[in-house]
Amino acid sequence: MIKQISGFQPTGNLHLGNLLGAIRPLVEAQATADSIAMIVDLHALTMEHDPAAVRANTLEVATLLLAAGVDPRRTAIIANSQVPEHTELHYLLECTTGFGEAARMIQFKEKSAGGGPVRLSLLTYPVLMAADILVHGADHVPVGEDQSQHLELARTIAIRFNARYGETFTVPEGIRPESAARIMDLSDPTRKMSKSAPSAAGRIGLLDPPETIRRAISRAVTDTAGVVRHDPEHQPGVTNLLEILVACTGEKPGGFSSYGALKREVADVVVALLEPIRARYRELDPGYVRETLAEGRTRVRPAALATVRRARAAIGLCL
Repeated sequence: MIKQISGFQPTGNLHLGNLLGAIRPLVEAQATADSIAMIVDLHALTMEHDPAAVRANTLEVATLLLAAGVDPRRTAIIANSQVPEHTELHYLLECTTGFGEAARMIQFKEKSAGGGPVRLSLLTYPVLMAADILVHGADHVPVGEDQSQHLELARTIAIRFNARYGETFTVPEGIRPESAARIMDLSDPTRKMSKSAPSAAGRIGLLDPPETIRRAISRAVTDTAGVVRHDPEHQPGVTNLLEILVACTGEKPGGFSSYGALKREVADVVVALLEPIRARYRELDPGYVRETLAEGRTRVRPAALATVRRARAAIGLCL
C-alpha cells in the first residue's frame, strides 16, 4: 500500500482552506493509502512563540483532525517532536545539504528579510521537513505551490544521499489530490487563505461560530462588475466564493442575481459544513486525543528507527 504523509503546523488556528485543501483529501485517501497525519510542532519553534500556545495548538490540531474525520485506526496521528528519529535524521541530512540550498528557500528569505533576530532553525527547518518525510519512507506527499520548493529539496537530499552512501531512502513524489481546493483569502483573493496572514478578517476558522462565519463572508471582497461569474483574472473575489461553494457542496452552483445572494448561499453551506466538526470537537476528550497521539507514535516508530539505522550505517556511524 502506498504510504502518504500530510503535515499540519500548529501555529494559529486551522481554517477552511486547510480543511478543503488538506484534511478532506487526507480523509478520502484513508481507504487506499497508509497515511500519516503529522503535526509539525518542531517547526513552530523556528519563530518567536509562546510554549504554552504551541502545546495547546498541537492538541487543538489533533482534535480537529479527529473531528473532521481522520480515523486513527487507518491514519497514524503524530507530533513530530514525539518521534526522536525525526531530529536524529535531521542532523544526518544536514551533513549532506549545502548552506546555499537552505538559504535560498523562499520562506527563509521572506521571513528573514524583515530584520531583527533570525533563528538558525528557520534556516535549517526545510532539512527537518525533509527528515519528516524521509524517515517514514513516504511515497506521496500532498503539496501546494507554497511547499513545492521544500519537497523538491527533500527529493534532492534523498537522491544525493542514495548516490553517495547507497540506497537508503524512498524518493517521494509530490501529489495534488483531485479533491484539494485552493481557497483564497476573503479580504485579498489574490493570496491563499493562511494562518499567517496579517489580518484574520480574510479567513474562516474551523471553530468559528456561525455568526462570525456569516460576517466574514458578507464582508468578502468582490468587485464593481455586478455580475456573478467565474473569472479568476478579472473577478478573483467572486471566483473564490464560487469555488468555495463548489468545494463545499461538490455541485455546480446555480445562477445568482446579486453578490449578496451568492454570499448568503456560501455562508449557509460553510456553516452547514463546519457545524458537525465543531460539535464533534466539543465532544472529544483531551485525554483521548493524547492517547491517540501516543498510539500514533508507537505505531510509526519501528519503521522510523529502521530508517535511521540504515542512514547511520550508510553514512559511516557505528551502530
